[in-house]
Amino acid sequence: MVAKRFQNPQGGLNQKGRDFFKRTTGANLKRPVKSGDNPRRASFLARMGNMKGPERDAKGKPTRLLLSLRAWGASSKADARKKAAAISKRNKAKKGKA
Repeated sequence: MVAKRFQNPQGGLNQKGRDFFKRTTGANLKRPVKSGDNPRRASFLARMGNMKGPERDAKGKPTRLLLSLRAWGASSKADARKKAAAISKRNKAKKGKA
């Protein structure tokens, strides 16, 4: 669990959180990619779209999972899987033309 001060209320980590992980673990975490055909975005959406757990808690509020998906431009786990497949397909088509 990440401390609240490192969490972006809209989902994911804030800059302080990314700096903390760089300092403590050496991880070079980057900001979310909200749109486009970035392979990093496709990978994230595919991974998070298949995560276990609910999108909303018992009170109907979005979980951190759903907030993270929204930060990356997806509205649900199903939408994330669909977008990841579409991005991967477009990227493979681009690679074939090069």
